[in-house]
Amino acid sequence: MEQLQVIPLHYYIIFCSALFSIGVVGVLAKRNALVIFMSVELMLNSANLLLTAFSAYRNDAAGQIFVFFIMVVAAAEVAIGLALLVVVYRSTHTIDINVLNRLKW
Repeated sequence: MEQLQVIPLHYYIIFCSALFSIGVVGVLAKRNALVIFMSVELMLNSANLLLTAFSAYRNDAAGQIFVFFIMVVAAAEVAIGLALLVVVYRSTHTIDINVLNRLKW
């Protein structure tokens, strides 16, 4: 039986740091609400990947349990966020977040 090659842990750390940094830049630089949601999801997925890598490195299931809960929260965030975007788009006909400052009750 062939031995699988193990990727060193610091490769995962570097990769997840790069993904998280791309997500932060997307949140801070973009004004489109959909791009901001995708950037937040990218940051959550990088955290999930890192937790899974640490869990595999330590041979325990705690990180994978955290990943499950993060995925549930991310799914709820997407559902509520997209519903809010639909409501905002119906009233303003744009999803630019700068327009949200002009909304009044």
